[in-house]
Amino acid sequence: MDYKTSGVDIEAGYRSVELMKEHVKKTMRPEVLGGLGGFSGAFSLEKIKEMEDPVLLSGTDGCGTKVKLAFLMDKHDTIGIDAVAMCVNDIACAGGEPLFFLDYIACGKNYPEKIAEIVKGVAEGCIQSDAALIGGETAEHPGLMPEDEYDLAGFAVGVCDRKDLITGENLKAGDVLIGMASTGVHSNGFSLVRKVFEMTAESLNTYYDELGQTLGEALIAPTRIYVRALKNMKNAGVTVKACSHITGGGFYENVPRMLVDGAHAVIEKDSYPIPPIFTLLQKTGEIEEQMMYNTYNMGLGMIVAVDPSETDKAMEAIRAAGDTPYVVGRIEAGEKGVTLC
Repeated sequence: MDYKTSGVDIEAGYRSVELMKEHVKKTMRPEVLGGLGGFSGAFSLEKIKEMEDPVLLSGTDGCGTKVKLAFLMDKHDTIGIDAVAMCVNDIACAGGEPLFFLDYIACGKNYPEKIAEIVKGVAEGCIQSDAALIGGETAEHPGLMPEDEYDLAGFAVGVCDRKDLITGENLKAGDVLIGMASTGVHSNGFSLVRKVFEMTAESLNTYYDELGQTLGEALIAPTRIYVRALKNMKNAGVTVKACSHITGGGFYENVPRMLVDGAHAVIEKDSYPIPPIFTLLQKTGEIEEQMMYNTYNMGLGMIVAVDPSETDKAMEAIRAAGDTPYVVGRIEAGEKGVTLC
């Protein structure tokens, strides 16, 4: 008996690494030391020394049960974008620049071509966020996971000068809330999605006129990465006073996280277009509106607060990054929390 007989194919692991190298190479930054395959990833901090008071930021997350959709559609080249997005958006939300990312793939059986497709998506997410993919792990778990399934998670590290941290401490009544359009459901609430829609090939391949695509295509659309939009605002001289990444928990959980005591956010629901996937989801599942806003991003993946005098400059900077901004509300004096009207 040997390791392969027990279900772990070491040769497949070597093959996976070889196939993913071409994708990883595209994410390299000058600070990366060494190549893929070492026991750890090395990243030079030389440039960070130029900051007055550098602060490291970190984030770790996964794609939740969205991976189930990837299995059913046999589409694995974008789920990695989701894993990166969930981490780097949180770092950018605090005012940081993502530096590097590491992924972790647990699978029932290592199929090198499939693993390479997953890493291709991870690399694309790193490219979109200007982060280097400096390492990772593919763990084969025979007997613990079905052979054709996997889970994907990641970890990112970023940096910010302390004076540039986005803390919300200078929020005041009258500040403007700008929302950035999402690409759809992103990576949250898929347990509910899978209860509402039949997760079959026939259902996912069904074309909906209101979506302009199949149900599967609408649901698997990768999470939008907002790193460059936030960086553009900073480079344009815009002071982002507060920022919220709209993920699990929707508006009611995430918007208050950007606020300080005495600041109340008011968001106007008709100030931007709600993507049709949410309308279809709510109607098909007979989901109450409050639950929709308490679970999903409803079309806004990131919300920032700026001084009214900087609204136009902020909108222009966001558009220049390829994102679509909307003025969606304001800050009022009051109890910390959010009102949707």
